[in-house]
Amino acid sequence: MAILEVENVVAGYVRGIDILNGVSMEIEEGGIAGMIGPNGAGKSTMFKTIFGFLHPTEGRNIFDGQEIQSFSPDQIKKAGVSFVPQRASTFPMLTVAENLLLGAWIFRHDRRLVKERINEAYEQFPVLKKKRRSKATFLSGGELRMLAIAKEVVTSPTLLLVDEPSAGLAPNLVTQVYEFLRQVCDQGVTIFLVDQNITKAVEVSDYMYLLEMGKIKAHGPTDQFRENIREIISDSLLGE
Repeated sequence: MAILEVENVVAGYVRGIDILNGVSMEIEEGGIAGMIGPNGAGKSTMFKTIFGFLHPTEGRNIFDGQEIQSFSPDQIKKAGVSFVPQRASTFPMLTVAENLLLGAWIFRHDRRLVKERINEAYEQFPVLKKKRRSKATFLSGGELRMLAIAKEVVTSPTLLLVDEPSAGLAPNLVTQVYEFLRQVCDQGVTIFLVDQNITKAVEVSDYMYLLEMGKIKAHGPTDQFRENIREIISDSLLGE
């Protein structure tokens, strides 16, 4: 069953100049879907369009049976979609606990629920519980990325969008973050991610999309991508 359906979406930042050119895809509930593509292909634009920072000029985004392409980001978040952007979304001078409290703002008036969700986050991510009184500025790169993800997971989203989860991280931290994402998925959260780290994206995902020049060039179960990964990189990402 598809939790998110993108139907013939056209979108861009300047009138008459489209970044996405009729993109269609289905994100199945309960797994991890990955998207790869060269720089400028429109991957981040796709996420901004799904999450309401950018509205399509054509097409529809359907989440859990409801059209959301005209929704604002806060409406989309309340509907059950969370977004971890590529750039830092944590507050360095606040503690881990304070960052998680900010993540729970959509139900901030229900103190019992806030406490319950934050405790659940600590159960999922023991390293954050251990450092809950530490300011985010003192966390490692991998821990910061975990905090950014946990800050969104605390709202118990149905779908989590993650933009470039491994950007700027050392190889050992990349592995840690991807294992962390798999744990989040195992807790019942559907994940849709984009990443330049093709090997890791293919390794963790159940289904893959290749976006090129604003269009889906290829898609299918991850096994198909594993079999043809060298050809995909050479043909589409290196332009050979």
